[in-house]
Amino acid sequence: MTSAPPSRLELLTTLREPIVRWIEGQALSRGATGVQVAVGYRGELVWEHAWGLANVETGEALTTDHLFRIASHSKTFTAVAIMQLVESGGLRLDDRAAAHVPELAGTPIGTATVRELLGHQAGTIRDSSDGDFWQHAFPFPDRAELLRILREEGRVFAANQHFKYSNIGYGLLGLIIEAVTGESYDAATRRLIVEPLGLSDTGSEYDPARAADYAAGHTARLAAGQPRAVIPHVDTRALASATGWYANARDLVRYGGAHVFGDETLLSDASKRVLQREESRFTPRDRPEARYGLGLDLSKIADREVVGHSGGYPGHITRTWIDPIDGLVVTVLTNDLDGLAGPLAAGVLQLITLATRAADAGEKTPDELRFTGRFAGAWGAYDIVDLGGTLHALSLRAPDPFSGASRLVPRDGRLVLEEEPSFAEAGEPVTVTRGADGAIESIRLGAMTAWPIDRFDLTRPHVPFLGA
Repeated sequence: MTSAPPSRLELLTTLREPIVRWIEGQALSRGATGVQVAVGYRGELVWEHAWGLANVETGEALTTDHLFRIASHSKTFTAVAIMQLVESGGLRLDDRAAAHVPELAGTPIGTATVRELLGHQAGTIRDSSDGDFWQHAFPFPDRAELLRILREEGRVFAANQHFKYSNIGYGLLGLIIEAVTGESYDAATRRLIVEPLGLSDTGSEYDPARAADYAAGHTARLAAGQPRAVIPHVDTRALASATGWYANARDLVRYGGAHVFGDETLLSDASKRVLQREESRFTPRDRPEARYGLGLDLSKIADREVVGHSGGYPGHITRTWIDPIDGLVVTVLTNDLDGLAGPLAAGVLQLITLATRAADAGEKTPDELRFTGRFAGAWGAYDIVDLGGTLHALSLRAPDPFSGASRLVPRDGRLVLEEEPSFAEAGEPVTVTRGADGAIESIRLGAMTAWPIDRFDLTRPHVPFLGA
């Protein structure tokens, strides 16, 4: 059975339920406090969702309206503002920092260029020699303290010697924006970015007047079952341009859409190419290769070349990925210091790719063979979901959808696990057992039986025991 693939927007709309089910399964199994997610397409919100708690101490439920500290997403806003000033002739990427911040004249860091600072190639110290403001031991640096750090300990490497990620360097870019515009960083970025996009839930620094609107941040768990505590929000002061911004997922997908080619609300496509062009490629020791542009991460995830940024603030971990060609934007915000935003955002992209492949193949699951739900057995649980018109089994134990997905395909009037090389039960039949009322009593994917999750006794998972 073949049919024309649905439009990408229609497909994304149908994926809300399976993606939400997968996210909630991952969050629940890993002890997350709360997750907020949004999917956008070419500047428009497709859908949004919130799961869990905004505050473990009060029990307040998380909603899609709650605000998160989006931390190093701030660097993307700073990079956009810098490029807007380049476009207007206010500065050049090759300008030296000291040309705009004269307090740095005669210092090593004063010779750093705007481009080097944007691309983390200026060799700048990351957070100063005492970065315990990240643990709330004392306030974040103000302007005077930031200038002292830059003058006395600003440069660690020679320019362009190594990629060296730096919050202090982006603090300096904030000072440059203030010098060029004659405005505070907050006022300048509000005029240049927030207002043109109509972002009502986004700003460059913690707003005490909206304290009740923020999701609380929570401590990480250093051991299984360890209780979480609330971490209070603080002002990041002179490092707002590096880590101070707040938003919700809905606003971030609107902002992400402005990085898509063809949308010139904030920047010309030519300037977007400058920001998104690979500036650095490096391999941290024993870790995957990384790439960075100017204020943007670059990566390939689930067959897509994407740009974006992560964010780590005391109690909040966040991630946004943007496909600047197709127009897809995915944002995941979490309110734990060990939050799953990165893996969850990558997983959403993988689920969209699985659905796109299935839709393009046009092999839909016949209605008479269709079923969905969450099922469990002694070896774990999985969801049966519709991705692109075809049923898939998604393991909740797998670290990501690609490694835990099996496609269920129709063969001779029944479903089988897709025929492919596999350590699992590829090519074997899918059996569904129903009661007299038509409700599913059990299923079998190949060899072993699984039961609907609400009928499986989770207190005795080593015994396939059906609760009363």
